[in-house]
Amino acid sequence: MEKKAQDSRKGAPHRAVPPAVGLLFSMALMNTLLYLCLDWFFISRPRSAPSSAHCPHGHFRMGQMKNCSPWLSCEELRTEVRQLKRVGEGAVKRVFLSEWKERKVALSRLTSLEMKDDFLHGLRMLKTLQSKHVVTLLGYCEEDNTILTEYHPLGSLSNLEETLNLSKYHSVNTWQHRLQLAMNYVAIIHYLHHSPLGTLVMCDSSDLPKTLSQYLLTSNFSIVVNDLDALPLVNHSSRTFVKCGHRELHGDFVAPEQLWPYGEDMPFDDDLMPSYDEKIDIWKIPDVSSFLLGHVEGSDMVRFHLFDIHKACKSQTPAERPTAREILDTYEKVLNLLRETVMSQTREML
Repeated sequence: MEKKAQDSRKGAPHRAVPPAVGLLFSMALMNTLLYLCLDWFFISRPRSAPSSAHCPHGHFRMGQMKNCSPWLSCEELRTEVRQLKRVGEGAVKRVFLSEWKERKVALSRLTSLEMKDDFLHGLRMLKTLQSKHVVTLLGYCEEDNTILTEYHPLGSLSNLEETLNLSKYHSVNTWQHRLQLAMNYVAIIHYLHHSPLGTLVMCDSSDLPKTLSQYLLTSNFSIVVNDLDALPLVNHSSRTFVKCGHRELHGDFVAPEQLWPYGEDMPFDDDLMPSYDEKIDIWKIPDVSSFLLGHVEGSDMVRFHLFDIHKACKSQTPAERPTAREILDTYEKVLNLLRETVMSQTREML
């Protein structure tokens, strides 16, 4: 009897899991994984590369460098830096792709002695404003009129569309990443308006191409300002304002207060031209942001949500324009709102 009972237990068939249950379980698992992937994609932000922001003043770190290094001296620039080829030129300096200790770097040389004051002003700005918003200074030599900075192979913001159209960058050619770039840009303007030196105005911005050329696109798809040769100081307490250059400006890109106010019948006279403040930078933000947003899927939705703040930026009265901080806060709210909207739609689909 006992043996029969044991045989009976051994011979009892196992209950098979119905195929439908297994299929439902697999689908639930796949949906969970998809949700987690989408959550990571929409919520996480790109990691920032190591920067000189964590180095003592007068030191730098770039790329895979673990430790901070002192700015290179004249002797080090002359003996350790190998100039390769010219990659850019402006009114103040020529830029050469160069090499230092097997690392690609950018060597800037003064174009002519007539521009030396602007060159030295840009150097002083670079030295003082080192942060995550500014290209990393590696060294300089006033004797030779040279400045060494970190090299960014993606070039200036002028190349953005060309870069994002490359197949290897299609994954970052989204409204999310483009809005992040616009936020980077506004954060730089905010930093300049509240810099260690005071309120600085980005004067090299008479049109969109000129403005874009002042900024570099980094390998981790953030923005740093590169050209600091024309950053005059505004001091509201002492009623000290600025004028960007000594020539008449034209067009819709510049702020209304930058235009000659006395009509065509009166010839332009720089001595009679009124000065202005940092709100000229605010006027230009909608145009730069629109370029950065591009025309990818979702970018028009972003523009719709930014319409009110951008309309305020275009106020004819400078004092009525928002601050860069207020614009940045609005961008952040829009980014979070649209991310949550996309995630909610994704959850409903799952």
